[in-house]
Amino acid sequence: MARPLPLRMLVAALLGLLVATGAYAHHGWSWAEADQIELSGTIREISMAPPHPTLRVETKNDGVWRVELGNPRLTERSGFVEGVAKIGDPIVALGNRSLDRSEKRMKAVRITVAGKVYDIYPERIRTN
Repeated sequence: MARPLPLRMLVAALLGLLVATGAYAHHGWSWAEADQIELSGTIREISMAPPHPTLRVETKNDGVWRVELGNPRLTERSGFVEGVAKIGDPIVALGNRSLDRSEKRMKAVRITVAGKVYDIYPERIRTN
């Protein structure tokens, strides 16, 4: 006769599945369009916190966008570290826009701040 799994094991298995599914969805690019866009504006907020450093960029005609960079190590490897940019700096971000057009969000592959270029995902850049 088969014994039922203890509740603790069942809960642990479900929790593991949820974490794995969330991590897969978070780290993929499936939420972003294949085509890349260029976004120009002014930095309004900078967060270097994990899981991904982010910028809030105010554009002239389209409001404020959330610009996601790579994971902290990848972002740092590009040279974009705390202190190289500040609120009020002009920025140009090249990246992939969210598939959800109601969301002003992009995943940047390259950013340019004060004339300095930071290639976050050089292998994904489709233009030079």
